[in-house]
Parts: sequence; structure tokens; C-alpha cells
Amino acid sequence: MSQYDDIIHMDRPHSKRRKMSRSDRAAQFAPFAALTGYEEEVSETARLTDERLIPDEEAYKLLDEKLEVIRKNIKRELEITVLYFVKDLRKKGGTYLYKTGIVRKINEDKRTIEFMDKENIPIDDIFSITLPDEYEDRF
Repeated sequence: MSQYDDIIHMDRPHSKRRKMSRSDRAAQFAPFAALTGYEEEVSETARLTDERLIPDEEAYKLLDEKLEVIRKNIKRELEITVLYFVKDLRKKGGTYLYKTGIVRKINEDKRTIEFMDKENIPIDDIFSITLPDEYEDRF
């Protein structure tokens, strides 16, 4: 015989004033982020960026020649691929992206290439241009 035999089989007491749902009660014990934003900061620090490469004089000359081919054949709606640099807004460096599309126009004032999908790429950020095969063979 135990000293608790008289109460061991009783129902647990229920408050008549406080009635909390199971989900609200469970929420009290849910994990929380002690350091808000910590995971985002760690991810941002771990994210790598590329260093911007500066083309040499020969590469600049080649880019100028390819831009001239595009200018002269703008009505032929050439599909080109450009490799260009996008500066990172948070860290030093950035990333290189490829864009393939049909050139709509070259804006000399803004120094951009405008594609048919209205995307503009600054000429100064372009690292390389690949023309269609019949034009690329000249280079």
C-alpha cells in the first residue's frame, strides 16, 4: 500500500477559468530563434562572389568588332550570347551571367544592348560575346 493510493487513479484537475486549446498549449513549447537573423547572416557570409575580370586590349578590340557586326546586322535579328558581370549589392565582387537572345538595338547613349525581351545589358559589363556560327567564324 502506497501513501498515494487514494489519489493515483483520480482524473487530473481542469481549470474552469483557463481553457487553452491543445495547439495553443503546444505553441508554448515550440522552438524559437534566440538569435533572430543569425541563419541569414551565416548564409550571406558563406555565399561566394566572383572577382570582376578586366579584359585585356585584345579582348576589348574583339568585343568592339563583334559589336560592330551586331550594329551592321541589326535588322537580321541576330541571336547572340553574352557573358556579363553583375555587381553584388551586399558584398565585394559579383557574379557572371549568360544571356542569350535576339538583339533589338544597341543604345549608344546609355551604352547598353537591348534584347527583344526588353532586358538591357550594359556594354561595359560584357566580358564576351558569342555570335551565330556564320559570323563567329570570322573571329
